[in-house]
Amino acid sequence: MTTVYQTDIPEVPLKARGKVRDIYDLGDQLLIVATDRVSAFDWILPDPIPDKGKVLTQISLFWFDFLSGLAPNHVITGDVDAMPEVLHPYRDVLRGRSMLCRKARPFDAECIVRAYLVGSGWKDYQATGAVCGVPLPPGLHKGSKLPEPIFTPSTKAEQGLHDENIDETVFRRVVGEDNANRLKEFSLEAFHRCSDYAAEKGIILCDTKLEWGLVGDEIILIDEVFTPDSSRFWKKEDWENTPEGEDPPSFDKQVIRDWLETTDWDKSSPPPKVPDDILELASGRYMEIYERLTGRPLER
Repeated sequence: MTTVYQTDIPEVPLKARGKVRDIYDLGDQLLIVATDRVSAFDWILPDPIPDKGKVLTQISLFWFDFLSGLAPNHVITGDVDAMPEVLHPYRDVLRGRSMLCRKARPFDAECIVRAYLVGSGWKDYQATGAVCGVPLPPGLHKGSKLPEPIFTPSTKAEQGLHDENIDETVFRRVVGEDNANRLKEFSLEAFHRCSDYAAEKGIILCDTKLEWGLVGDEIILIDEVFTPDSSRFWKKEDWENTPEGEDPPSFDKQVIRDWLETTDWDKSSPPPKVPDDILELASGRYMEIYERLTGRPLER
């Protein structure tokens, strides 16, 4: 197993360093590098999850290709050898965890699709009987499958702040009426296609966050897509066997969050070192969902 906590490419301007991704500016193109950093409770933890960034990149590339018939996307190549020569000295670090992408103007909203009642959607339903203004039948419980997937957009918060759920009226005001119709249609169709595919593998796609942008007047799919960091995946049998009111185990960093909850960390000071066995357990969850969905092992 390998880990990359941070990348440094002095020859190329660093555009942004997020919780997970380092983004470099190559003029009309971006280099997006997924590191193995992991965040929890608004903190970037000191210990990376081995190969997490490779899983995020490779599963995104898989889905971008899978959805290419629905909408164009920002990917130029994930092959380091086909990237500009200035990047070639960093092949070993970039291989498997980087994408060269077209620049796009991102919409100031995130497109969230939910098929099950969990997370902030469950809290919203408890308070209002709806999620983001979408009314739902009474009597649903945490983890209930919804009658059909629903579109529940959110704001795109600045780094360090939390996204906020918005209703469709606000969404239309933010992105414009014509764009809103297409973004909703694209997002729901993408969810249906990927959810149906995942179901064939015994996996439930519970919910997801999609980001879209504009190149000229063309809407394209950007960022990451249907990864364990942007989507909630469950094994079908885990959901069926989970007691009402509890969350099934998910294919993501939840094991680290659960471990942190057992410590005396106050969440307002630097987080503790995560034990190696917990990191390996989290890495295994990322690996498993990649291999289940793609049908192939991750090149490491």
